[in-house]
Amino acid sequence: MKINAVQEQFPLARPFTISRGTRTHQDVVTVTINDGKTSAKGECTPYPRYGESIESVIKQVHSLNSLPDGVELNRETLQQLLPAGAARNAVDCALWRLELQQQFPYQAFDIEPEIVTAMTVSLDSPEKMAQQAKDLCKQGARLLKIKLNDEQIIERVNAVRTVAPGAELIIDANEAWGELDLENIFNQLSPFHIRMIEQPVPKGQDAQLLSIKHPITLCADESCHTTDDLDELIGCYEMINIKLDKAGGLTEALKLEAKAHQLGFKVMVGCMVGSSLAMETALPIASKADLVDLDGPLLLKKDRVNGLLYRQGAIQLNGITA
Repeated sequence: MKINAVQEQFPLARPFTISRGTRTHQDVVTVTINDGKTSAKGECTPYPRYGESIESVIKQVHSLNSLPDGVELNRETLQQLLPAGAARNAVDCALWRLELQQQFPYQAFDIEPEIVTAMTVSLDSPEKMAQQAKDLCKQGARLLKIKLNDEQIIERVNAVRTVAPGAELIIDANEAWGELDLENIFNQLSPFHIRMIEQPVPKGQDAQLLSIKHPITLCADESCHTTDDLDELIGCYEMINIKLDKAGGLTEALKLEAKAHQLGFKVMVGCMVGSSLAMETALPIASKADLVDLDGPLLLKKDRVNGLLYRQGAIQLNGITA
């Protein structure tokens, strides 16, 4: 079995800003696995926040071409060969595709033909965020994800809510609210009918949420990668965000989803910015999730050929063939 990994770059449709900075393009790593009869691909987005780079991920993937004698590469052995992260995700997803041959990975699962997904309002001035939200609603957005930092929180949310009175709203703070009066902010946000707030505090500071009353559901993102993280999040959050790049692939993500439900967490499935190749493999998680945020391809200037169909704020799966 031969594995190759290459860098690909996708220009963004518009600059994308979160609390950590602004991007104009997205670099991804595309993995191809060939077993001598057929080949399959997987995609990942290395994330500097987790100590990853394009170079480090490609090196990890290529290390699988030199396995010890007697070690066979499959989805089970992969869990021990690579740590959770982007490299393992791309390989795991390619192995799923290889197993299923001519089918998309999600065709082996019971999935609804329409999956509503969040559409992202990038961090900007309140006026420009309102315009983004207005444009997205014209495209049929039903669920908006508002990117925020620690400034103008109420002003920005109010601006979006004013132009999108009928949309559901979720907020992503990307760990930026660690020094703020959280209980006061949560109370001020309550009238805006926010469905969920994602990762208000930095990873490692989650315990402070135990003593803070919050009328809005809190979701762990950066603090939750694999099943090993769940126990420490009980009482801090009511929801977790499963991303395949964090979990290290669909194999671990399915285990994470099952354990999260057992422990009483609601589940969101999210993504890094990437193409439909990355989003497809997350659809089995999306089929059971309370919230879905798989709008990565909508942030690109151009998706891959034969990418997923997005229409009226949802991923449409009717009529898609491999």
